[in-house]
Amino acid sequence: MANRKPNAAFMKPVTPDAALAAVVGAKPLPRTELTKKLWVYIKANGLQDPKKKTQINADDKLKAVFDGKKSVSMFEMTKLVSGHVTK
Repeated sequence: MANRKPNAAFMKPVTPDAALAAVVGAKPLPRTELTKKLWVYIKANGLQDPKKKTQINADDKLKAVFDGKKSVSMFEMTKLVSGHVTK
């Protein structure tokens, strides 16, 4: 099997806006790293719903990223985070 090459679009650095920077930092970083940092934050703060693992419960910092929502699914989170980065 050939090695899969990472998608160039995912590897291109994106810049978080102020709301997202409060969670992952303000430095431009690839989407893959941004997602990793987001998960580190979620796990460190116990924000993953213990009963429904696909739900993320927002604290004050994440509420700003999640458009004020208290809880979002992992899939919705990805979409909402995309609105907080500039290419």
